[in-house]
Amino acid sequence: MIKFDDKGLVPAIIQDAKTGQVLMLGYMNEESLRRTLASNQVWFYSRSRQELWHKGATSGSYLHLRSITADCDEDALLLRVEPAGPVCHTGQQSCFFNSVEEPPPVT
Repeated sequence: MIKFDDKGLVPAIIQDAKTGQVLMLGYMNEESLRRTLASNQVWFYSRSRQELWHKGATSGSYLHLRSITADCDEDALLLRVEPAGPVCHTGQQSCFFNSVEEPPPVT
């Protein structure tokens, strides 16, 4: 049983099924999870637009689902996918390319 937050969302970590590279982080609601499972293509819920979002519908860079697992608390998902092109809207393969120069101080 997936535990959605008070806004009805759950974080979804997207990982390349072949390379293991983390590609992006998105959020899913019950409907986007249902559509993902039914279509084997990844759907998200856009927090800024307040609507469902079919990843790749505009760019052609679809995410083809290979598996979904939940973490031990069932409040986060890991989706292993085969991307059909760059995942980031900047054209990068992964959204994780900005280096953080200094780690924050430990408190």
